[in-house]
Amino acid sequence: MTDTAIAWDTYSRQRPERRPVNSRGETTWFNWTQYEDHGPDTELLGVTAGDRVLDLGCGKGGNAAHLAALGMHAVGVDVSPKQLAAARARWGDVPGLELHQADAVQFLQQLQHYDAVYSVYGALWFTDPARLLPAIRERLRPGGRLVFSQRPPVEGCYGCQASYIPRGSDEDPLVVKRWDYERDAWGRLLAEHGFGDVRAEVLAAPPGRRTVGTLIVTARA
Repeated sequence: MTDTAIAWDTYSRQRPERRPVNSRGETTWFNWTQYEDHGPDTELLGVTAGDRVLDLGCGKGGNAAHLAALGMHAVGVDVSPKQLAAARARWGDVPGLELHQADAVQFLQQLQHYDAVYSVYGALWFTDPARLLPAIRERLRPGGRLVFSQRPPVEGCYGCQASYIPRGSDEDPLVVKRWDYERDAWGRLLAEHGFGDVRAEVLAAPPGRRTVGTLIVTARA
């Protein structure tokens, strides 16, 4: 197992499970942000039933399962065996859902094409965009959308940064790299790799004590 997979397996044990139902009583739903029942739905993807959609860094599979429940062919990819085991345990019987353990760039080398590609606090945040963006562009159908969300960057902290995943009290934390950019910088990066109609906005946090919003970026192939 790679160091990256070990790190995300460790992270998986620290994350709570998705609730059985959301505030509307739905058993599947889509969530772009770090807050419950907050933010837009699947309309950002511009897809309909029968379309093929790829989730890069699908984690425990809730978003991909929702797309499959809506009639799409949802493909989820993650490097963490534990994340995928949890996804299969909960969503494995959802028709149209396909789950793979793989590195995002390597998976995109397969000759499959997609109507939309998305990442929610996933591979778009934790993979060098110089490697990942051209791989995505190669697999998106003309006019297909790339959409991703992540935490906005800390002012002055741009480009490759370190994220620490804590372990036991007597163990050093695990380290993974992430890529933080402001909205205009994402626009330039996406344009350099052949994407158009780029929009990047920070969605404010819902009312409450937490104030960090969510950066949501959309683009077209």
